Amino acid sequence: MAIPSFVDRVKLTVQAGNGGHGCASVHREKFKPLGGPDGGNGGDGGSVILRVADNLNSLVEYHRQSVRRATNGQPGRGDHQHGAKGEDVVLAVPAGTVVSDATTGEHLADLTEAGEEYVVVLGGKGGLGNEALATAARKAPGFALLGEEGETRLIQLELKVLA
Repeated sequence: MAIPSFVDRVKLTVQAGNGGHGCASVHREKFKPLGGPDGGNGGDGGSVILRVADNLNSLVEYHRQSVRRATNGQPGRGDHQHGAKGEDVVLAVPAGTVVSDATTGEHLADLTEAGEEYVVVLGGKGGLGNEALATAARKAPGFALLGEEGETRLIQLELKVLA
């Protein structure tokens, strides 16, 4: 089957990355049995962003590969180490692209100017480590928070002719 050279409408599943989990860790040294909490926070998940590129005129790149995912945030670690943020995925689209939710039909954005961006799905927030959860009443919590899930959405990209 031949690959089309011009595509003006595609459906695309976009998934943002999940946030990394926080870490529950207690600092230990040889003669200090409880040195306090030192669990780091998890990193935020990556987002999926549409950006207008002035050298494109078709959506053919998304015709075959219809699922795009951002990476997850890394979990926090002991010794006050926070997790790394997930990488954002930037999808290049031509000027005149109309973005809508494919399941509800809701209009999301009109991308007309070169360099214009629209964040389609946001990455999940990273969970807090026990270092961030420590209070005066609870000096060394033995737990940490889980990272949030990233958003998932089925979108439709449609190319409109600019007048």
